[in-house]
Amino acid sequence: MRFEIEPGYFYAAMYVSYALNVMYAGILWTGTYMLTHNMDSPWLYISVILGGCFALSPITFRYSRVFLLYWLSPKVHYHPDLDTDDKPNNV
Repeated sequence: MRFEIEPGYFYAAMYVSYALNVMYAGILWTGTYMLTHNMDSPWLYISVILGGCFALSPITFRYSRVFLLYWLSPKVHYHPDLDTDDKPNNV
């Protein structure tokens, strides 16, 4: 038996990834404002937010799937009695 995650899982992880990026953007915007107190230059905020989200993309990629699997899918559990790959054939 081959294990494959359903295609909808990756679509849902994409939405979780979007929410994480919005959170990162808010944190980066607040941090940039607290450090510079500059409200005149939108390019400062755009460059910090895009650069920060790009730098955090490996973390976002990994943890969006982890959050979806462990926190946002509470009814999905491992059932060892259904695992038949390791059992020898009774031939």
